[in-house]
Amino acid sequence: MPDISLTVIVLLCVAALAAGWIDAVVGGGGLLLLPVLLLGLPANTPAAHALGTNKAVAIVGTTGAAVTYARKAPVDVRTAVRIGLAALAGSSAGAFFAAGMSTEVLKPVIMVVLLAVAAFVILRPAFGTAPATGPATRRRVLAAIGLAGLGIGFYDGLIGPGTGTFLVLALTAILHLDLVTASATAKIVNCCTNAGALATFAWQGAVLWQLAALMALFNLAGGTLGAHTALKKGSGFVRIVLLTVVFALVGNLAYEQWIA
Repeated sequence: MPDISLTVIVLLCVAALAAGWIDAVVGGGGLLLLPVLLLGLPANTPAAHALGTNKAVAIVGTTGAAVTYARKAPVDVRTAVRIGLAALAGSSAGAFFAAGMSTEVLKPVIMVVLLAVAAFVILRPAFGTAPATGPATRRRVLAAIGLAGLGIGFYDGLIGPGTGTFLVLALTAILHLDLVTASATAKIVNCCTNAGALATFAWQGAVLWQLAALMALFNLAGGTLGAHTALKKGSGFVRIVLLTVVFALVGNLAYEQWIA
């Protein structure tokens, strides 16, 4: 366990709970959890340790959400696993490049990513509100494997935050899923990306296991609750949460980057 105060540990656990809920509903829990880890860990902590610990926490909550969704949502598990295997390879490769990244590089990149997500969702108000159109064509599945699997998987291993959100957006756009079904599918894929990146970070010794284990319990509770909430409330609710999360985080990062 790193040398941090009890107050910071409590705040990290609360953030893990909230991130688990957000990640299960619409993805992007890492956009909350990683900045909190970067701020809460001692200043001399390498950025790779924050990334690795984030993965160790997130994989537990994501797995809990995936199990909840798989039981109740119309998920094409076979397609999700195929995309997930590609994402596993992509995230493992991305994690190898992450070891040399610094906190100063991470924060601006995260902010740019958030702004891109916000612009896309605002410009497409009906995005993800229509019911799923049925089984996807082979061409669409292959496109999802390439973009959502390899592409977003690589991003997940390299940086991480927002992966769940990008997966939801990509799966909705490529496979013509509604937001709830896309969220359910994204959780299965995200389990694979987290596993690939975590294995690499663990091999590099870049995971704070004791802290991660404690935070993972709260993340699991948040992820399970979030999946139940999304299934009950539907796509309209998921869209509202998506926009709320994106704008809140953009405002927070803009404050830290230019004002604080």
